[in-house]
Parts: sequence; structure tokens; C-alpha cells
Amino acid sequence: MPDPVKPENIHATAILIGERGILISGPSGSGKTTLALALIDHFGRRGLFARLIGDDQLFVAAHFGRLVCRAPASIAGLTEVPGLGPKLLLFEPGAVIDLAIQLVAAEQMVRFQDELSEMIAGCNVPRIDLAERNVSAALPAVMARLAIAPFV
Repeated sequence: MPDPVKPENIHATAILIGERGILISGPSGSGKTTLALALIDHFGRRGLFARLIGDDQLFVAAHFGRLVCRAPASIAGLTEVPGLGPKLLLFEPGAVIDLAIQLVAAEQMVRFQDELSEMIAGCNVPRIDLAERNVSAALPAVMARLAIAPFV
């Protein structure tokens, strides 16, 4: 029997919207948690299933060519709310990641992006770059990328 895949520990936040896993990465202070919480709230209010997978630290591994993400048991269900510290949130123990969001400085943003992808733990994952700390611009971009109304 082959050895199980040892997960890689990465600094990122992941959420599940409907059946789609989203991995959010970027430098410390770029707004990963803020964006994740805004997306969970935005889509949850529209009747879509929306849950945290993990915040700040994740285990990722390839499973049958797909990237699977889980939170370490010690922080499962916890998210760091800016200014308040760790708070409990409904969460899913793991999910397949369908989209990677890379938060970048506004001056590094390209207005019209070519199809991007990123190799994470040996898996090629579609990626979009979004300006850090800009939730209002991120919401329609994520909705369009996932083909969620009104972008269907």
C-alpha cells in the first residue's frame, strides 16, 4: 500500500461556498480573514451554503489530482476577528479547493487578467488576483469567477 500523502502546512484562509472551495492567500495583514468573513456573509445571505474551512493556517494535500484543504485540529472553527482575537464560527472540516485568490497590493493589480493558475501541493488550481483590503471590489470578481448570479 502506498504511503499516505503528508499534508503541507500553508499560511492562508479557506472557505466553502456552495460546493466550491476557495483558498485565500496573501501577506499578513492583506485582508484574508476579512475577505473570507465577507464572502461567507454575502453568500450566506443569498441562501448559498457558506462556511469557514480554516483561518490563517491550513493543511493542503493532493488527492486524486485535486487539492484538499483542512484546518489543523487545534484551530478548527476559529477565526481571528481583527481587533477581537479568535472567535468560533461554523466550519467544515475540509474541502476540495476550486479557486485560489491571491491578495496583492493595488498597484500590482492587472485590470484584465489572463487565465491564471497556481501549483499548490502538486495540484494546478485556477487563480485570480485581487487587491488586498478591498472587499467591495472582490465580491463581484469572486461571483463572476464562480459563475454565481448575476454572472450565470
